[in-house]
Amino acid sequence: MDRLCDGYMLAGRYRVASRIASGGMGEVWSGTDLGTGDRVAIKIMHPHTAEEQIFAVRFREEARMAGELGHPNIVRVVDSGEDDGLAFMAMELVPGTTVARLVAATGPQRASLVWSVMAQVAAGLAVAHDHGIVHRDVKPSNILITPEGVAKLGDFGIAHATDAVVETRMGEILGTPHYLSPEQAEGKRATARSDIYALGVVAHEMLTGRKPFARDTPIATALAHLMAPPPDLPDRVPQRLADIVLSCLAKDPCDRPTSAAVLRDAVRAEIAIAGLDPHPRPLIPADSLLASA
Repeated sequence: MDRLCDGYMLAGRYRVASRIASGGMGEVWSGTDLGTGDRVAIKIMHPHTAEEQIFAVRFREEARMAGELGHPNIVRVVDSGEDDGLAFMAMELVPGTTVARLVAATGPQRASLVWSVMAQVAAGLAVAHDHGIVHRDVKPSNILITPEGVAKLGDFGIAHATDAVVETRMGEILGTPHYLSPEQAEGKRATARSDIYALGVVAHEMLTGRKPFARDTPIATALAHLMAPPPDLPDRVPQRLADIVLSCLAKDPCDRPTSAAVLRDAVRAEIAIAGLDPHPRPLIPADSLLASA
Protein backbone atom coordinates (compact mmCIF):
# COMPACT_ATOMS: atom_id res chain seq x y z
CA MET A 1 0.00 0.00 0.00
CA ASP A 2 2.98 2.30 0.57
CA ARG A 3 3.40 2.62 -3.18
CA LEU A 4 0.01 4.31 -3.57
CA CYS A 5 0.30 8.03 -4.17
CA ASP A 6 -0.94 10.73 -6.49
CA GLY A 7 -0.21 9.59 -10.06
CA TYR A 8 0.29 5.87 -9.34
CA MET A 9 -0.95 3.68 -12.22
CA LEU A 10 -3.08 0.70 -11.21
CA ALA A 11 -3.57 -2.18 -13.66
CA GLY A 12 -2.38 0.08 -16.47
CA ARG A 13 -5.78 1.78 -16.49
CA TYR A 14 -6.46 3.72 -13.30
CA ARG A 15 -4.46 6.77 -12.26
CA VAL A 16 -4.69 7.07 -8.47
CA ALA A 17 -5.24 10.55 -7.03
CA SER A 18 -6.01 10.88 -3.31
CA ARG A 19 -7.10 8.73 -0.38
CA ILE A 20 -10.80 9.03 0.49
CA ALA A 21 -11.12 6.59 3.37
CA SER A 22 -9.33 3.78 5.17
CA GLY A 23 -10.61 0.74 7.04
CA GLY A 24 -9.68 -2.66 8.33
CA MET A 25 -9.87 -4.41 4.95
CA GLY A 26 -8.37 -1.70 2.79
CA GLU A 27 -8.46 1.85 1.52
CA VAL A 28 -10.56 3.83 -0.93
CA TRP A 29 -8.85 6.24 -3.32
CA SER A 30 -10.15 8.61 -5.93
CA GLY A 31 -8.76 8.21 -9.42
CA THR A 32 -9.34 8.40 -13.14
CA ASP A 33 -10.26 5.60 -15.53
CA LEU A 34 -7.94 6.33 -18.45
CA GLY A 35 -10.04 4.11 -20.69
CA THR A 36 -13.17 6.24 -20.32
CA GLY A 37 -11.92 9.45 -18.75
CA ASP A 38 -14.36 8.97 -15.87
CA ARG A 39 -13.53 9.78 -12.28
CA VAL A 40 -13.75 6.65 -10.12
CA ALA A 41 -13.40 5.49 -6.54
CA ILE A 42 -10.96 2.60 -6.20
CA LYS A 43 -11.24 0.23 -3.23
CA ILE A 44 -7.91 -1.50 -2.66
CA MET A 45 -7.52 -4.42 -0.28
CA HIS A 46 -4.65 -4.35 2.22
CA PRO A 47 -1.99 -6.82 0.98
CA HIS A 48 -1.74 -8.52 4.40
CA THR A 49 -5.54 -8.91 4.42
CA ALA A 50 -5.45 -10.57 1.00
CA GLU A 51 -3.38 -13.35 2.53
CA GLU A 52 -6.26 -14.23 4.87
CA GLN A 53 -8.59 -16.40 2.84
CA ILE A 54 -11.78 -15.32 4.57
CA PHE A 55 -11.21 -11.62 3.79
CA ALA A 56 -10.10 -12.35 0.25
CA VAL A 57 -13.31 -14.32 -0.33
CA ARG A 58 -15.40 -11.43 1.01
CA PHE A 59 -13.60 -8.91 -1.18
CA ARG A 60 -14.13 -10.97 -4.34
CA GLU A 61 -17.75 -11.59 -3.39
CA GLU A 62 -18.33 -7.87 -2.81
CA ALA A 63 -17.05 -7.09 -6.30
CA ARG A 64 -19.13 -9.85 -7.85
CA MET A 65 -22.39 -9.13 -6.04
CA ALA A 66 -22.23 -5.34 -6.24
CA GLY A 67 -21.36 -5.65 -9.92
CA GLU A 68 -24.64 -7.48 -10.50
CA LEU A 69 -26.74 -4.69 -9.02
CA GLY A 70 -27.44 -1.91 -11.48
CA HIS A 71 -29.60 0.66 -9.71
CA PRO A 72 -29.45 4.45 -9.17
CA ASN A 73 -29.48 3.96 -5.39
CA ILE A 74 -26.59 1.47 -5.29
CA VAL A 75 -22.97 2.49 -5.82
CA ARG A 76 -22.04 1.03 -9.20
CA VAL A 77 -19.00 -1.26 -9.48
CA VAL A 78 -17.39 -0.93 -12.91
CA ASP A 79 -14.36 -3.20 -12.67
CA SER A 80 -12.32 -5.42 -10.36
CA GLY A 81 -9.05 -7.26 -10.55
CA GLU A 82 -5.54 -7.58 -9.15
CA ASP A 83 -2.34 -5.70 -9.91
CA ASP A 84 1.04 -6.69 -8.51
CA GLY A 85 -0.49 -8.15 -5.34
CA LEU A 86 -3.12 -5.43 -4.89
CA ALA A 87 -6.72 -6.63 -5.20
CA PHE A 88 -9.00 -3.76 -6.21
CA MET A 89 -12.43 -2.78 -7.41
CA ALA A 90 -13.30 0.41 -9.28
CA MET A 91 -16.62 2.10 -8.54
CA GLU A 92 -18.45 5.21 -9.59
CA LEU A 93 -17.18 8.23 -7.71
CA VAL A 94 -20.15 9.69 -5.82
CA PRO A 95 -19.82 13.42 -5.02
CA GLY A 96 -21.10 14.63 -1.70
CA THR A 97 -20.77 13.01 1.70
CA THR A 98 -21.97 10.10 3.81
CA VAL A 99 -25.00 10.20 6.07
CA ALA A 100 -22.60 9.60 8.98
CA ARG A 101 -20.58 12.72 8.18
CA LEU A 102 -23.73 14.73 7.58
CA VAL A 103 -25.24 13.85 10.97
CA ALA A 104 -21.91 14.38 12.75
CA ALA A 105 -21.58 17.84 11.22
CA THR A 106 -25.16 19.12 11.43
CA GLY A 107 -26.98 16.98 14.00
CA PRO A 108 -30.61 15.87 13.61
CA GLN A 109 -31.90 16.02 10.04
CA ARG A 110 -35.21 17.40 8.83
CA ALA A 111 -38.00 14.90 8.25
CA SER A 112 -38.14 15.48 4.49
CA LEU A 113 -34.53 14.31 4.09
CA VAL A 114 -35.12 11.25 6.27
CA TRP A 115 -38.18 10.29 4.22
CA SER A 116 -36.09 10.63 1.06
CA VAL A 117 -33.12 8.61 2.31
CA MET A 118 -35.40 5.84 3.57
CA ALA A 119 -37.23 5.61 0.24
CA GLN A 120 -34.03 5.58 -1.80
CA VAL A 121 -32.09 3.10 0.34
CA ALA A 122 -35.16 0.84 0.51
CA ALA A 123 -35.29 0.98 -3.30
CA GLY A 124 -31.66 -0.12 -3.51
CA LEU A 125 -32.21 -2.86 -0.95
CA ALA A 126 -35.25 -4.11 -2.85
CA VAL A 127 -33.06 -4.71 -5.90
CA ALA A 128 -30.38 -6.43 -3.83
CA HIS A 129 -32.95 -8.63 -2.12
CA ASP A 130 -34.54 -9.48 -5.47
CA HIS A 131 -31.10 -10.76 -6.50
CA GLY A 132 -30.96 -12.87 -3.34
CA ILE A 133 -28.38 -10.59 -1.67
CA VAL A 134 -28.61 -9.44 1.96
CA HIS A 135 -26.38 -6.43 2.70
CA ARG A 136 -25.88 -7.10 6.46
CA ASP A 137 -24.14 -3.76 7.14
CA VAL A 138 -26.59 -0.94 6.38
CA LYS A 139 -25.29 2.04 8.36
CA PRO A 140 -24.78 5.81 7.89
CA SER A 141 -21.17 5.51 6.74
CA ASN A 142 -22.27 3.15 3.94
CA ILE A 143 -24.91 5.54 2.61
CA LEU A 144 -23.61 8.26 0.31
CA ILE A 145 -25.67 11.33 -0.45
CA THR A 146 -25.02 13.83 -3.22
CA PRO A 147 -25.59 17.59 -3.07
CA GLU A 148 -28.65 16.95 -5.28
CA GLY A 149 -30.16 14.64 -2.66
CA VAL A 150 -29.50 11.29 -4.36
CA ALA A 151 -28.74 8.54 -1.81
CA LYS A 152 -26.67 5.49 -2.74
CA LEU A 153 -25.96 2.37 -0.71
CA GLY A 154 -22.43 1.06 -0.94
CA ASP A 155 -19.99 -1.36 0.67
CA PHE A 156 -21.32 -4.87 0.14
CA GLY A 157 -18.18 -6.22 1.84
CA ILE A 158 -20.02 -8.55 4.22
CA ALA A 159 -23.12 -9.10 2.12
CA HIS A 160 -24.11 -12.66 1.36
CA ALA A 161 -26.23 -14.45 -1.16
CA THR A 162 -29.24 -16.04 0.53
CA ASP A 163 -28.46 -19.40 -1.06
CA ALA A 164 -24.74 -19.34 -0.26
CA VAL A 165 -22.66 -20.69 2.59
CA VAL A 166 -21.56 -17.72 4.71
CA GLU A 167 -17.80 -17.44 5.24
CA THR A 168 -17.16 -16.52 8.91
CA ARG A 169 -14.71 -17.23 11.67
CA MET A 170 -15.81 -19.29 14.65
CA GLY A 171 -18.08 -17.21 16.86
CA GLU A 172 -17.95 -14.19 14.58
CA ILE A 173 -20.99 -11.93 14.28
CA LEU A 174 -20.88 -9.84 11.13
CA GLY A 175 -22.21 -6.31 11.11
CA THR A 176 -21.69 -3.11 13.04
CA PRO A 177 -23.02 -3.40 16.64
CA HIS A 178 -24.92 -0.10 16.55
CA TYR A 179 -26.99 -1.28 13.55
CA LEU A 180 -27.21 -4.99 14.32
CA SER A 181 -30.66 -6.54 14.18
CA PRO A 182 -31.87 -8.51 17.22
CA GLU A 183 -31.68 -11.76 15.29
CA GLN A 184 -28.07 -11.08 14.28
CA ALA A 185 -27.27 -10.20 17.91
CA GLU A 186 -28.54 -13.69 18.81
CA GLY A 187 -26.17 -15.21 16.27
CA LYS A 188 -28.88 -16.04 13.75
CA ARG A 189 -28.45 -15.59 10.03
CA ALA A 190 -29.34 -12.16 8.66
CA THR A 191 -32.29 -11.87 6.30
CA ALA A 192 -33.76 -9.12 4.15
CA ARG A 193 -35.74 -7.95 7.18
CA SER A 194 -32.46 -7.53 9.07
CA ASP A 195 -31.49 -4.90 6.50
CA ILE A 196 -34.87 -3.23 7.06
CA TYR A 197 -34.16 -3.08 10.80
CA ALA A 198 -30.76 -1.48 10.18
CA LEU A 199 -32.34 1.12 7.91
CA GLY A 200 -34.77 1.89 10.75
CA VAL A 201 -31.81 2.46 13.08
CA VAL A 202 -30.25 4.81 10.49
CA ALA A 203 -33.50 6.77 10.16
CA HIS A 204 -33.86 7.05 13.96
CA GLU A 205 -30.29 8.35 14.22
CA MET A 206 -30.89 10.88 11.45
CA LEU A 207 -33.94 12.22 13.31
CA THR A 208 -32.26 12.47 16.73
CA GLY A 209 -28.56 12.87 15.97
CA ARG A 210 -27.80 9.94 18.28
CA LYS A 211 -27.39 6.19 17.90
CA PRO A 212 -30.52 4.77 19.53
CA PHE A 213 -29.03 1.63 21.06
CA ALA A 214 -25.50 2.82 21.86
CA ARG A 215 -24.09 1.43 25.10
CA ASP A 216 -20.61 1.32 26.66
CA THR A 217 -19.54 -1.98 25.06
CA PRO A 218 -20.39 -3.86 21.85
CA ILE A 219 -21.98 -6.66 23.89
CA ALA A 220 -24.15 -4.21 25.83
CA THR A 221 -25.15 -2.57 22.55
CA ALA A 222 -26.13 -5.93 21.07
CA LEU A 223 -28.19 -6.70 24.17
CA ALA A 224 -29.94 -3.35 23.83
CA HIS A 225 -31.02 -4.31 20.32
CA LEU A 226 -32.44 -7.50 21.79
CA MET A 227 -34.17 -6.10 24.84
CA ALA A 228 -34.42 -2.31 24.97
CA PRO A 229 -37.16 -0.28 23.25
CA PRO A 230 -35.93 2.48 20.94
CA PRO A 231 -35.80 5.94 22.55
CA ASP A 232 -38.75 8.22 21.88
CA LEU A 233 -38.51 10.34 18.77
CA PRO A 234 -38.80 14.14 19.13
CA ASP A 235 -42.29 15.67 18.98
CA ARG A 236 -41.34 17.50 15.78
CA VAL A 237 -41.16 14.20 13.88
CA PRO A 238 -44.37 13.60 11.87
CA GLN A 239 -46.40 10.77 13.37
CA ARG A 240 -46.50 8.76 10.13
CA LEU A 241 -42.71 8.91 9.86
CA ALA A 242 -42.34 7.86 13.50
CA ASP A 243 -44.74 4.96 12.93
CA ILE A 244 -42.80 3.68 9.91
CA VAL A 245 -39.42 4.01 11.62
CA LEU A 246 -40.69 2.14 14.68
CA SER A 247 -42.19 -0.59 12.51
CA CYS A 248 -38.74 -1.15 11.01
CA LEU A 249 -37.34 -1.43 14.55
CA ALA A 250 -39.68 -4.21 15.67
CA LYS A 251 -37.76 -6.85 17.62
CA ASP A 252 -39.58 -9.66 15.84
CA PRO A 253 -38.72 -9.68 12.11
CA CYS A 254 -42.31 -10.74 11.37
CA ASP A 255 -43.54 -7.40 12.73
CA ARG A 256 -41.39 -5.34 10.34
CA PRO A 257 -42.39 -4.37 6.79
CA THR A 258 -42.57 -7.58 4.79
CA SER A 259 -39.99 -6.46 2.26
CA ALA A 260 -37.82 -3.53 1.25
CA ALA A 261 -40.12 -3.02 -1.75
CA VAL A 262 -43.13 -2.70 0.57
CA LEU A 263 -41.21 -0.21 2.72
CA ARG A 264 -40.11 1.74 -0.37
CA ASP A 265 -43.67 2.01 -1.65
CA ALA A 266 -45.06 3.02 1.75
CA VAL A 267 -42.49 5.79 2.17
CA ARG A 268 -42.96 7.02 -1.40
CA ALA A 269 -46.70 7.18 -0.81
CA GLU A 270 -46.21 9.30 2.32
CA ILE A 271 -43.86 11.63 0.43
CA ALA A 272 -46.48 12.07 -2.29
CA ILE A 273 -49.35 12.61 0.17
CA ALA A 274 -47.36 15.29 2.00
CA GLY A 275 -46.34 16.93 -1.29
CA LEU A 276 -42.64 16.70 -0.39
CA ASP A 277 -39.67 16.90 -2.72
CA PRO A 278 -38.49 13.27 -3.21
CA HIS A 279 -34.88 14.53 -3.41
CA PRO A 280 -34.47 17.41 -0.95
CA ARG A 281 -30.96 18.82 -1.00
CA PRO A 282 -28.95 18.07 2.15
CA LEU A 283 -27.21 20.96 3.86
CA ILE A 284 -23.65 19.68 3.55
CA PRO A 285 -20.92 21.78 5.25
CA ALA A 286 -17.81 22.14 3.11
CA ASP A 287 -15.68 20.30 5.67
CA SER A 288 -18.01 17.27 5.49
CA LEU A 289 -17.58 16.75 1.75
CA LEU A 290 -15.61 13.65 0.85
CA ALA A 291 -12.04 14.35 -0.17
CA SER A 292 -12.88 13.20 -3.67
CA ALA A 293 -15.75 15.60 -4.22
